[in-house]
Amino acid sequence: MTDPLYLDDSGVRRFEATVERALDDRVVLDETHFYPEGGGQPADRGTLATDDREWTVTDVQKQDTIYHHVTGKPPAKGATVRGTIDAARRDVLSRYHTAQHLLSAILLREYDAPTRGNQIYTDYARLDAAYDRFGETDLDEIERQMNECIDADTPVQWYTLDRETAEATLDPERTRIELLPESISELRIVEIDGEDGVFDRTACAGTHVERTEAIGTVTITERESVGSGEERIRFELE
Repeated sequence: MTDPLYLDDSGVRRFEATVERALDDRVVLDETHFYPEGGGQPADRGTLATDDREWTVTDVQKQDTIYHHVTGKPPAKGATVRGTIDAARRDVLSRYHTAQHLLSAILLREYDAPTRGNQIYTDYARLDAAYDRFGETDLDEIERQMNECIDADTPVQWYTLDRETAEATLDPERTRIELLPESISELRIVEIDGEDGVFDRTACAGTHVERTEAIGTVTITERESVGSGEERIRFELE
């Protein structure tokens, strides 16, 4: 089973690992910093290399373990490879993911609108919330509050918490722990500080920036209705 090192340190861009399995165009490593697609966040891209060859990592998926899809015949079992993550791609996805957490927290706190889904891209992100309709003044205020949180430059941290404690202490509307399989007994919690305490705390396995200022300025670009009582907000980062 691949050790998902990205859960502990989102800042690593280069690492070494050993090939545990090689099949068709997929490689299983003993450990990895490549983030697999999930939670609305796309997979990392990058390369795997030995002393005499390099493979492009075109996709990363988590199933029974983490599979790195590569171009060409994969490296052999037992080979030591150097992984290099596309840093620009990871950085922008981490910025968008942390911004999405701010947006989810503001919508729940100010509008009682829990998040129902989200998707991050490299040039924008969208979030679906349970709400009838946001007006222009609402969007202006939401954007203002997001940028205020970013400008405050507060820490973002992550840690593990046992499920029982998480269910007893975290906001169920924000975390929706009941959607996770019962087999998951420990949760990775992402916490964003505010000027007067914790601003947001939720279960999340994605990558994030370490301080809110790294997100950059948010611009809400549009909204649309995506069903009865559900709104979609799109936003971009500078």
